[in-house]
Formats: sequence, C-alpha cells, structure tokens
Amino acid sequence: MAETQRTARLEIDGKTLDLPIYSPTAGPDVIDIRNLYSEGNVFTYDPGFTSTAACDSSITFIDGARGELLHRGYPIDQLAEKSHYLEVCYLLLYGKLPNADQIEDFENRVTTHTMLHEQMVNFFRGFRRDAHPMAIMVGVVGAMSAFYHDSTDINDPWQREVASIRLIAKMPTIAAWAYKYSTGQPFVYPRNDLDYASNFLRMCFSVPTEDYQVNPILSRAMDRIFILHADHEQNASTSTVRLASSSGANPLACIAAGIACLWGPSHGGANQACLEMLEEIGEVDRIPAFITRAKDRNDPFRLMGFGHRVYKNLDPRAKVMKQSADEVLGLLGVEKNKKLQVAKELERIALEDDYFAEKKLFPNVDFYSGVILEAMGFNTSMFTPIFALSRTVGWISQWKEMIEDPAMKIGRPRQLYSGNTRRDYVDVEDR
Repeated sequence: MAETQRTARLEIDGKTLDLPIYSPTAGPDVIDIRNLYSEGNVFTYDPGFTSTAACDSSITFIDGARGELLHRGYPIDQLAEKSHYLEVCYLLLYGKLPNADQIEDFENRVTTHTMLHEQMVNFFRGFRRDAHPMAIMVGVVGAMSAFYHDSTDINDPWQREVASIRLIAKMPTIAAWAYKYSTGQPFVYPRNDLDYASNFLRMCFSVPTEDYQVNPILSRAMDRIFILHADHEQNASTSTVRLASSSGANPLACIAAGIACLWGPSHGGANQACLEMLEEIGEVDRIPAFITRAKDRNDPFRLMGFGHRVYKNLDPRAKVMKQSADEVLGLLGVEKNKKLQVAKELERIALEDDYFAEKKLFPNVDFYSGVILEAMGFNTSMFTPIFALSRTVGWISQWKEMIEDPAMKIGRPRQLYSGNTRRDYVDVEDR
C-alpha cells in the first residue's frame, strides 16, 4: 500500500472522520474507507463497484482516457508485437520478463503438463452431446480438484506454483476437447513438439484420417488473441476469482468460478454477440440501414464490437488485433463468407464516419477477435472458451497476488437494505 500524507474529512451527524488518501503509482488517488463503518456507522453505496478499489494490485493498469493497457508496466502493443503468450504468462506470474534460461524452463514445465488425467475422458462423456463448451469447461475445471490433490493447499507455495503451471498447461486441452466433444469428433491429444498456440489449433482441427499442418499465420494470430486477452485488471470474472479465493477455496474451484462469470454475454460473450450482429445484418447492402438504426436513440439496436466501457479512446488491443485480422483474412479470403464481407465494410464505415469518431465508437478487440475466429473455422460457441483459456493466466496471477497479500480478508460486500423491517410470523390458518 502506498504511503499517505493527506486525508479526506467527512462529517456525519456532527461527527468528523479523517479518512486517509493514498496515491498509487498510476491512476486516481484512493480514499481509504475501511474504518468508515466502525467509526461512522455508515456504509458506502456503489453498485457495480465502479468507484471502489477492492484490492491493491501491481499486475495490470488501464488508463481508459488515454487508451493504455500495461502489464507489469509494459504496453500491450509492445508485448503483442515482440513477445509470445507464454512469455507474457511468465511476466504476469512473476512480475518481470524472463531471461533465455528462465523462459526455456517455464515453457518446458508448461509443455510437460498439457495432458489430462485419462479418467477425465469419462467426465467429458458425461455431458450431453449438444452441451455448450463453456458448460463443459466450468464442470471439468471444477472437477480437476478431484484429480490433482497435490496442488490444492493454498498455504503451500510449491502447491500454488504447481497449480498455476497445471492450469495454464491444461486449459488448451480442456478447451479443445470441449470443442471436439461439441462437434462429435474424437479427442486429439497434445504434442510436446508444438508451441502453445499451434498445439491448441491442432487439437481443435486435426482428425485421425489425415495430417494437419498448422499455418504459422494462423498460429501467430491465435497467440496474439491469447496475449491480448491475458489480463484486464479487476473486471467481473477476475473479481469473481478474487472473491472466491478470499474464502480459502482451492485454485481450481476459483478458476471455475471465473469461467462461469466470463460466460455472461455482457462479459466474455461480446465477440459472439458481434458475430451474431453481423449475421443479422446479413448483406453488405443492408449496412446503411443498420448504421441509421445505430444512430437513432429511440432504436434499441446497438452495434456490437464497437466502443468499450473502460476505454474512452481507441482500445489499444484493437490496433494489434486489426493487423492479425487483415493477415488472416488475406490468407483465408472473405469471398465466400458474407459475415466477413459485412465485417470488413462495417469496419471501413465506422473508421471513416464522423459520428463514430465523435462518439469514440471504434471497432474494439471483440470485433476483430470474433472476425478472426470465424475465419479460422471456429463456431461462435467456442469464442468464449478461447477467451477463458486466454484469461486463465490473468486469473491465476491475481489469485496468487491475493493469497500472498498479508492484508487479505474474506470478501464481504455490504448492502443498502430496502426490505421489510421486523414482523412476527402468522400461522397459516390466520393469513
């Protein structure tokens, strides 16, 4: 916690409270209200916690006004251009970029833990054949605590380390198998001679009847998707992981809780919603009508994949993702896919229309990632599982930071109660 030299003075019913003000290394100052209830007998009211700092973190920083995203101080565009996903994982977990020996050791540890316990195959097969991949991921990750007992003690630093490596290593296999199960195809086991992204693509798209060669452009695009979704400060799913972990729950259960939260369409389902919007538009010549609707305040239609709740400027991840989208679409083409044709034209209009510029409605990372995944051949139900796979390292990093924080307390949000006051029970015959 940063030191403070200032206080905020609050008067309540004639009583004066002096609340410490802390200045972080970046971002707005923070008023410490931890003693507000004990000294003033009042709570604060902040639905959505949009004005509340629930933790002290050194992992990720977002400046929405400037369109800036930093991981341990490193800009996301530099990491996406010069780094790769497992190096970013190392950075998020340990707070620094690894040297050559450290990244080699880290990559080897991840690579040798990619297989799942063979009995978990039976767990997958317990789901209905048409189960959503996210439902499978929530169940399988939660069930891992029944298979890996040697990495669930949160008080043991070594077990925390083992759990971290296992989750990063096994999540691509879980996601790929969930995809294979939903398509009715046989599971494909991981291979240790492939990089992280290439291994995931192979497990998703290869079949026993023919060889599968991973295209390096597609592998690089997938790696960028992983990087750009690795962490995003204290969002809903990350806060869920932290709240679950504050109770002392094992890491596998906490990550399963994060996956469940991410499943919500207002969070991880944004890129799927974007593709569904493109499908609704249907044809390029219908775009002007939908643009008109988007500008009409009385029309409930909204352009999905444009603008961002946090970023009031261009989403810094979108620029990198646009480059990948151009490369993937250049490789695979859009001539036979009307949704991708609509996406390219919608992007062009949005970037040239003054209305969108004034409203800061630029294409965001969800718009481009959905376009890329569609072009690769993923169905929309797989978009959020890929998001969950990418975000796993962020959840783990936040979990580890919280567990190691001596000031950690179990989460206990308060409420503004508006229900009935005390009333006596009435027997049923007298009601």
